[in-house]
Amino acid sequence: MARYAIVTETGGDIPAEHVERYGLELAPMHVTFGEKSFDDGAFPVSDIFDHYRATGDLPRTSGCTPQDFADTFARVDARDPEATILYLAYSACTTCSFESARMAAEGRDNVVAIDTKSVTAGLFLVVTNTARFLEEHPDAEVDEVRAFVDSQVARSRMAFIPGGLEFLRAGGRLSNGAYLGAQLLRIKPVIEILDGKLVATKKLRGSMEKAVLALVGDFITREPLDRSRVALIRNEGLDETLQRQVVEKLRDAGFQEIEWIETGGVISSHCGPGSFGIASLAAE
Repeated sequence: MARYAIVTETGGDIPAEHVERYGLELAPMHVTFGEKSFDDGAFPVSDIFDHYRATGDLPRTSGCTPQDFADTFARVDARDPEATILYLAYSACTTCSFESARMAAEGRDNVVAIDTKSVTAGLFLVVTNTARFLEEHPDAEVDEVRAFVDSQVARSRMAFIPGGLEFLRAGGRLSNGAYLGAQLLRIKPVIEILDGKLVATKKLRGSMEKAVLALVGDFITREPLDRSRVALIRNEGLDETLQRQVVEKLRDAGFQEIEWIETGGVISSHCGPGSFGIASLAAE
């Protein structure tokens, strides 16, 4: 019988109950405050926002090192030395993690690495859908598993709105002039993941409530989606009434399994507090 152990990065923001439920192994990405670096997930995300408010310095993020993956692979070996390690990677064009994993896997013949071209909730869906597939098909061969993951990657869709432009400006992704203009015009940029890259695709005007509801409406109607499951992204400061409105809108549209994902240290360092996102799969 084939046995698989799924490895991914902490940047998938996968809730602890899912990590335990599917026996996932997470390699840590990293967040650096000043001169001190910490594993993503080892501290409350509020520390990032508190640090920025107190110092004006935005924490820096980095991917997993080869040693991070060597340690993660060793944990899998200790648990089940016969398992095939299925590494479902955080988008390879956004971080060094994929290359680090390849280095750590040198000399091994039990690691299958696939770039999911996804981050945060998009990666969460690919990983947990694959875990469910493996539960239902415990004897699946590697080629079958790879074909399933490739289908997930091809159909993955994700978009989000940063909680504020201040973090984008502090991180050098937005000029001071553009920041001031956007503030005056109440512009909310929409960021989508396209072929693994985070791309600003449109600008919405008005309040965060108006922008979020417009994003959700556009997201669920622009193409047929698999309505069995949708993941929503939030962090500190996202209005609770707005969250309920989003869930109601999705239920009315026929989505069945609706899950909230809290952003971890890596994504939060770039999008700031009060962010919102949505991820799902295109229909087959």
